[in-house]
Amino acid sequence: MLAMNYRGPFRVRADRNKPYPEILHPQDAIVRVTRSCICGSDLHLYHGLVPDTRVGMTFGHEFTGVVEDVGSQVQNLKVGDHILVPFNITCGSCVFCKQELYGNCHESNAQATAVGGIFGYSHTAGGYDGGQAEYVRVPYADVGPVKIPEGMDLDDAVLLTDVVPTGYQAAEMGGIKKGDTVVVFGAGPIGIMAAKCSWLFGAGRVIVIDSLEYRLEFAKNYAQCEVYNFKEMDDPVLFLKKATDWLGADVCIDAVGCEADGSALQTITGRKMLLQAGAATALQWAINSVKKGGIISIVGVYGPTANLVPIGNVVNKGLTIRANQASVKRLLPRLIEHVQNGVINPKELITHRIPLEEVADAYHIFSRKLDNCIKPILIPYAA
Repeated sequence: MLAMNYRGPFRVRADRNKPYPEILHPQDAIVRVTRSCICGSDLHLYHGLVPDTRVGMTFGHEFTGVVEDVGSQVQNLKVGDHILVPFNITCGSCVFCKQELYGNCHESNAQATAVGGIFGYSHTAGGYDGGQAEYVRVPYADVGPVKIPEGMDLDDAVLLTDVVPTGYQAAEMGGIKKGDTVVVFGAGPIGIMAAKCSWLFGAGRVIVIDSLEYRLEFAKNYAQCEVYNFKEMDDPVLFLKKATDWLGADVCIDAVGCEADGSALQTITGRKMLLQAGAATALQWAINSVKKGGIISIVGVYGPTANLVPIGNVVNKGLTIRANQASVKRLLPRLIEHVQNGVINPKELITHRIPLEEVADAYHIFSRKLDNCIKPILIPYAA
């Protein structure tokens, strides 16, 4: 079958000789992919920043598809069902799944001490092949996948597998109260969605910080927020303090993660020399620009090793830090309702629809921020 094939940093290709997936467990399903996305988290893999990303892997943790086959124990799905598949691989029965911490499933990635299984990510997340392919094996098929509601656009559905729930949970973890000032670092799809969702929790002011004008303009129009380019500031922290009566924001959201620009020290140590788990520039800015007693919400991806962060400021300012992979399954009922009611319009984030055969070009465009790319989706020929 045709699938994306990782060959090393900055090297991916469309491989027509990938073996078709097979049922390996009675709870598996085989899904024919109809939509898949390239995520900013995929770029961390593409750029060689995530440990144990192995040659030959197929990326893609955001996808929809049609059920082609099911294992003998699968009861909730049948052949022909069109489903959206959360990026978390969740067993539904471990101690963490029972707490609805689906991003921390203990069975899908049993040898890890932190994250649960994730489709199409490095072997630190279980080593499962992902959905940037014609077909994919979906474990625990009775737990994660959700049938796409009748009449829902597939472009909306595929963004419910990660972008919408992650942006929503970023705002949720911020504990936003009515009238709060929220600062979102990063105007990628997750940051834009976090800004949009902040209004749903009662924010009185939403500010997005980034360095690319086309992304800031998109965020301004989509999320109806204030936008600022940090490259035009001498000091983003000082700027945000001035903008908030010298108190700081009530909530800061790090939607950037390990590839943040803005600090030579962080870039050299975290992205060039790999002495820390990526450049924690956005996290540092968030800690220093939030108010005393404020809340930091982190959904940006960092590696499993240490980072240079001002933990002393966290202690002395009395900050609360909340972070996790989004528990997609928990959030889907509410978010599906928001999409159906027009409260959130996910497909408006999609700027590029690219055939799976052109996956290498798609990664290049998204990685280099070409052609005003916000969110690319891949469409297999059979779809």
